[in-house]
Amino acid sequence: MKNSLKGGLVILNEMKDKLPPSERKIAEFILDQPHEAIHCTATQLGELSSTSSAAVIRLCKSLGLKGLQELKLRISGDLQKKPEARFRDIQPGEPSDSIVEKVTNNSLQAIKETTEMVDYRTLEKAVDVLKKADTIHFFGVGASGIIAQDAQQKFLRMNKATSAFTDMHNAAMNIANVKENDVVFGISFSGETYETAKIMEIAKYKGAKTISLTRYGHSPVTAHADVSLYISASREIPAPFRSGATSSRLAQLHMIDILFVNLVTDQWNEASDYFNEITDAMDVLKGKPLRQKKAQS
Repeated sequence: MKNSLKGGLVILNEMKDKLPPSERKIAEFILDQPHEAIHCTATQLGELSSTSSAAVIRLCKSLGLKGLQELKLRISGDLQKKPEARFRDIQPGEPSDSIVEKVTNNSLQAIKETTEMVDYRTLEKAVDVLKKADTIHFFGVGASGIIAQDAQQKFLRMNKATSAFTDMHNAAMNIANVKENDVVFGISFSGETYETAKIMEIAKYKGAKTISLTRYGHSPVTAHADVSLYISASREIPAPFRSGATSSRLAQLHMIDILFVNLVTDQWNEASDYFNEITDAMDVLKGKPLRQKKAQS
């Protein structure tokens, strides 16, 4: 049976530059020799990378994986995939047809790699937290603020009390009185955004549930998250194009869509009622008469 786990090579690429020297050496060896690495024990990997078995175990922990076996299974899944187009840089003066091809390819790659990195136990936990939430507060700065607003618009459809803030001071006032059944959802591509990290810190201190959506790895934002969700965009289009947050923005939207659809399917009957009510309200805005509700017996 084909291995369903993937994303090992993506995770290593995402984390490589953040790792201590010994762990980075192992990561680089695996990325250079993945076919050999999947057949190695921790001791053999340590020897081949001129490190140690202990460093291999530390690497798996740094990657957020349960152990070497999971890493090898994910890499094995990667090696079973058909060859795909890689991220491609955009150069000054490129013609429009080349830009269309490269931007499209890079966006699709970010979405695919984000999907491969999904930890389904963590995803289920995030959906459960959102399902039980009394209120959901989304927060992001800059391009991530647009994702927060998109998330608010989606979850409103599930009759959830939601807010979306991009200003740190307004957000702090909004979550000053959060309860333990409220959720504060921090969105930051880098995971390093000061404002988002501080809002998450306040929310955690106040006792709210916290969810983060960042690039892969530990960061100031994930440090205050009960549930950490990740996207892949390590090969984001370089400056000056990076200011548009191209691939990362689509990967973030993709993860929000995954959460929303999971919540809808988990509460299908309630969701159908909510959506029908929304459709009725939208029809009124289009000039149609308000449909009369059936009298309850």
